[in-house]
Amino acid sequence: MRRLMHEAHGDGARLVHFPEGATCSPNKRIMSATGPRDIGLSDWTRFEWTVLSEELDAISRLARELKLWTVFGSVHQLSAPHRPHNCLYVVSDRGELVTRYDERMLSNTKISFMYAPGKTPVTFEVCGIRFGCALGMETHYPEIFTEYEALDVDCVLFSTTGETPSAAPAFAAEALGHAASNKYWVSYSSHAPQSVVIPSGIAAPDGHWVAQCRSDGIAAIAVADIEINPKPAARQWRRTARADLYAPHQVQNDPRSDDRNTF
Repeated sequence: MRRLMHEAHGDGARLVHFPEGATCSPNKRIMSATGPRDIGLSDWTRFEWTVLSEELDAISRLARELKLWTVFGSVHQLSAPHRPHNCLYVVSDRGELVTRYDERMLSNTKISFMYAPGKTPVTFEVCGIRFGCALGMETHYPEIFTEYEALDVDCVLFSTTGETPSAAPAFAAEALGHAASNKYWVSYSSHAPQSVVIPSGIAAPDGHWVAQCRSDGIAAIAVADIEINPKPAARQWRRTARADLYAPHQVQNDPRSDDRNTF
């Protein structure tokens, strides 16, 4: 992570975005109290919280040194006996933890055995650009992304492990779709091994990749300039269309409209 942070700084980036579990992504079988053959309740007492804390401090110090906003996946410890959150930490260019996003739409395994779900969307601003955060498998839920459109974000940072090679193309395709349908930018960040199927990348509001990482399984970054339109016409129209625009124009009590079994 710190090597890639240096690369991002060298390329003039103001913010670097890492995948889910970038600092740690404990496997469900390793964490299972009855594992590894069985998947059971996770035993978080075996987790090296002190080591994680040291790494978080090191990342924060480097973010301050490089003056680089750094968003990355981790695990956030709660008070006993509560399970931790699967989260994204947002560290500012001053090395300060500004906010944290907790995954809300957890998978069956995560909610059954591993994590506590989050409760709220999270936004923050960098250089006048408003960001939102999504995590894990949340790209499968368009309501997460339309919620951020309503919150006036310019870019959603979506982090995932990619799970399996078969899941990665769907996640990436959905990221492009969310960018196009909501008319904002989407940064899609997954683990480097997934890049041989579909690399991480940055999608523009028209639904195409403007930059992608290398596709050989090697950890890398992609860099893009995010340009925002204060009042994108398509975005404003879609808001108008969703606000009962069509109801007054609907035809009532006309058999030619109501009957559906005639040409």
